[in-house]
Amino acid sequence: MASTVLEATRAAHEDLERLERLAVRELQRDPANARDRLFQSHRVRHMLDLVVSTSDKLVEIYEDKDNARKDEINTHLTAPTQTLLFSKYYERLKEIRDYHRRNPSARFVSTTDDYEELMKEEPVIEFTGEEAFGRYLDLHELYNEFINSKFGTPMEYSAYVGSFSQIEKIPQSHKTTRQYREYLEHILEYLTSFLYRTEPLQDIEKIFSKLESEFEERWMNGEVPGWGNKSTEKESEAEEPEIDLDYYITVEELVELGPEKLKQALAARGLKSGGTVQQRAERLFLLKHTPLEQLDRKHFAKVPRTKDVSNTASNGNNFKDDLKKEIALMEVKMRRLCELLDEVFVRTKENAEKKLTLTYEEMEAEREEEVQADTESDDEEQQIYNPLKLPMGWDGKPIPYWLYKLHGLGQEFKCEICGNHSYWGRRAYERHFKEWRHQHGMRCLGIPNTKNFNEITSIEEAKGLWEKIQAHQGLNKWRPDLEEEYEDQEGNIYNKKTYTDLQRQGLI
Repeated sequence: MASTVLEATRAAHEDLERLERLAVRELQRDPANARDRLFQSHRVRHMLDLVVSTSDKLVEIYEDKDNARKDEINTHLTAPTQTLLFSKYYERLKEIRDYHRRNPSARFVSTTDDYEELMKEEPVIEFTGEEAFGRYLDLHELYNEFINSKFGTPMEYSAYVGSFSQIEKIPQSHKTTRQYREYLEHILEYLTSFLYRTEPLQDIEKIFSKLESEFEERWMNGEVPGWGNKSTEKESEAEEPEIDLDYYITVEELVELGPEKLKQALAARGLKSGGTVQQRAERLFLLKHTPLEQLDRKHFAKVPRTKDVSNTASNGNNFKDDLKKEIALMEVKMRRLCELLDEVFVRTKENAEKKLTLTYEEMEAEREEEVQADTESDDEEQQIYNPLKLPMGWDGKPIPYWLYKLHGLGQEFKCEICGNHSYWGRRAYERHFKEWRHQHGMRCLGIPNTKNFNEITSIEEAKGLWEKIQAHQGLNKWRPDLEEEYEDQEGNIYNKKTYTDLQRQGLI
């Protein structure tokens, strides 16, 4: 039975509210492990996509371009007489009864069950074996593309991962090439895909739109690193295959540069770049004594009129500037994605360096251990049977009972200085005298925490022992008035008190 426009509007609003409640309930649940957290994020992202699509349908309904909603409201709410109002009601009731008469087996289906299944759904996320379910990056294809390019240098995979975002080391003469541009496109495509798979709730489009707005302002002010300002432009022009003809005396010296450099130099000046190496060198050597504006037009590439030389040169410069701007924007986006995935890059580099020291069997065993750890973490939610209330070990399970008895963990030691804190086992009790809690308690009592106070846990005993130590130190204490010696001019020896008394009386 086809629903009306108003019913479709009501159902859409109900779906929106139900999706919002489900998303909140899903986010309030604590995931058991990293895999469950990733599934949770993808489920919430799917709900948000449903919210967006449903909202778009509601916007179309409220825009009412075909006036269907307006006509339906007028039909139901504005009737000229009471008779017509009831007649429309009975017509609608007849349609409902006819529908159920034709479909007697039709039953009410609650959409709540369909939405509840979204909470139990396990999203399908595709990761390569190298990525290990989002823990590492798989940069091998980009690595092969880098080392086999003109702008790349041979290096190990781990070194490539460590210097992945350091694109400022690439000469600017290579950055305007098609090969470098395709390399950046592949980087952005992979990093965007990886970020969406590992952090689906991250709004990548919003991040890029903010970057683009900031980039436009920085590009106009010449603040883009390595691109915008005039000094870098001059450096880039120097780095480009620009040939200074003042250093060359004959055409043969230009021939030694090779066909590619000559071709690039001719194309940069708007001249024909075809022919043999000798012809290219002769054509370029003409500029040594003749300015570019006075050169015969037959040497220019596809220029019908001499006045169009400046126009074609300006168009070429504009195209080159647009290309530089596009590549600079791609580099800015790449740096931002690398910042968002900084921790993943660190883990990837550590994993690549670790693999250099492992054999194939050891790598397979380690991968199986990671999978087993993920499956074991799923079982952690189950209640652990521990009737004897034994302490937990490093694996989160109760330690064996024989180990519990061996270390005497059933014995309780209380320390009054530590605020009546309990220590289980002799080993923990002896170790606590050097820990921060006991040291803080002794500091509050004004007593130094020395070896003399080991095995003392009572405040009264500690104070009594400290008074005895102070009294004993008072007997053996050095007294300068009686023990410090002074000598007069005649060689007589006096202590400090006697010497000062005789000096005041003028006898010395």
